[in-house]
Amino acid sequence: MIGERTRVPAEWLDLREPADAGARDQGLVEHLRRNLTRNGSHVIHDLACGTGSFGRWLAPLLPGPQRWVLHDLDEGLLDAAAAKPPSRASDGAPVEVETRRTDVTRLQPEDLADATLITASALLDLLTHEELDELIDAVGEPRCPVLLSLSVVGRVELEPADPLDSLVASAFNAHQRRSTARGRLLGPDAVEAAGAGFRRHGARVLIRPTPWRLGAAESQLASEWLRGWMAAACEQSAELASDAPSYARRRLAQARAGELDITVGHADLLAIPR
Repeated sequence: MIGERTRVPAEWLDLREPADAGARDQGLVEHLRRNLTRNGSHVIHDLACGTGSFGRWLAPLLPGPQRWVLHDLDEGLLDAAAAKPPSRASDGAPVEVETRRTDVTRLQPEDLADATLITASALLDLLTHEELDELIDAVGEPRCPVLLSLSVVGRVELEPADPLDSLVASAFNAHQRRSTARGRLLGPDAVEAAGAGFRRHGARVLIRPTPWRLGAAESQLASEWLRGWMAAACEQSAELASDAPSYARRRLAQARAGELDITVGHADLLAIPR
């Protein structure tokens, strides 16, 4: 079960929420609005919802009454999401929230039968290929749009550059693709695999780049991201052990001083059933 092995602190989700909101592609929301059902109300299932940040971003961009069904395995995150629900819809219509403790890798089509939209954020790269195929089967049954946001794509740029950047990035990407008890994780290959999977189901797929761009104003997030990036890379590659401490000190000092610009590649995917 993905949730049993991927505990994400609420503090990290709160810290990244503004960067996520700034990165997401609003052009895909325009495509989405044109392809939502016309009955005036929406039932939106948000998978692995965390603290509910995707709903807080998307609900005010969509018209009509909305009922958000928030799925997560972490009860603490579900409580946080319920305590801070989305605001009203773009036309002032009400937005309701329901929480469900769910392992999203075990969703069945009947769990989503009432959905008019299915969403998820920062989820795809945590799945194995088998889990992705099963998820696509489950979300495809309601024949509604699916919007999957902020999946990592394996591209990181730091300015100014450092000779070790490419080695750390390669080790991190290998860690994202590591083998686990559940199988080999998709990591940076997830968006391409998901696009292919939805197309096999006959959906029209739109993919847009949605990179984080972290500078002096995001120094706290940049520092926390750097720590996690380095930790995963070092866990994957023993070759980094000798150089990693000095590299981390340099990069963290630059981030704290607002002297480091970081671009972290992500992508948003919208699948529209034909």
